[in-house]
Amino acid sequence: MDSALLEDFKVWLGNDPKLSEGMQHLDEFRSLMTCYQSVIREVRTKLDILNDEMALKEDRNPIQFITSRIKKPISIGTKLAKKEKAISVASIRETLNDVAGIRVICSYTDDIYWLAEMLTKQDDVYLIETKDYIKNPKENGYRSLHLILEVPIFLSDRKEAYRIEVQIRTIAMDYWASLEHSLRYKKEMGDAGLGLELEVCAREIAAIEDRMLAIREKIDN
Repeated sequence: MDSALLEDFKVWLGNDPKLSEGMQHLDEFRSLMTCYQSVIREVRTKLDILNDEMALKEDRNPIQFITSRIKKPISIGTKLAKKEKAISVASIRETLNDVAGIRVICSYTDDIYWLAEMLTKQDDVYLIETKDYIKNPKENGYRSLHLILEVPIFLSDRKEAYRIEVQIRTIAMDYWASLEHSLRYKKEMGDAGLGLELEVCAREIAAIEDRMLAIREKIDN
């Protein structure tokens, strides 16, 4: 596990003794985070292979880039506390689906659904939940496809399955989400019109995306 992450964990427990009751074994936590890093590697490899296959067959790459992250200890603890679960390694595995996360940025909307279908069809990938915020955007205009997957990792003496959240969105969706995130604090300060304006921008970006996809399909045909 990253040394900075471990220090973050130690500071968090030191500042709030109540949360440390079920998390006294740092080695267990460090081992768990290493396993989550491993499941990220497993899924990234699967995505890279699918991207290479599409490049060979269709002469284009559906994936523009991939990012990944492990939730920070403070976020893990806060989420467990909200769910009224014990702060423990067992609770993390049993309760949280998004400790490990991957974000995949695609070129077009149809690439998102193709990639999701190909990934979830693999016999060692178990689909737990799908949240389609593309067909059903959030009220603020947010659009993305979220998958909760369970994927095995192979250790020296055993095989274990871990859950991971995969978010797949287009470049335009990611552009909007990044700016919305940076502007969110202004909405919280009481600017009621800003929320509506961001929602309108999301719809306009979606319309441009549809036009760009239509142009690509004309060229393909």
